[in-house]
Amino acid sequence: MSADVREFTVAEARALIPEVRERAAEVVRLRADLAELALDLRTCGASPLGGVAEAKAFEARLDEQIAWFTGQGIEIKGIAPLLLDFPAVLDGRSVRLCWLEGDAELGWYHRTELGFAGRRPLP
Repeated sequence: MSADVREFTVAEARALIPEVRERAAEVVRLRADLAELALDLRTCGASPLGGVAEAKAFEARLDEQIAWFTGQGIEIKGIAPLLLDFPAVLDGRSVRLCWLEGDAELGWYHRTELGFAGRRPLP
């Protein structure tokens, strides 16, 4: 792994899950509000959620939440649904501990080169 990639232990990644879930809930809320606002503005020209300024504010707050994940060394693989990977090493192999929006805990991993298709339960 490159020197600038943080490697998590399973325990370190799991310790972050309560905050991950809290911030993920905010990402989901902001994502939904932004999508609804954008659709209303495109189709109706107005929205109960606001206008262009509010859309920009939603985007900025969403960017702030995303920056928290990346600042922790967590990789964002998707935003809808929110899919996060924690770089790690298991049994001498490069893996990603994998958390998907809605997961109550961190219970999955996949080999780095396989991605989501190789997702397995953590031992």
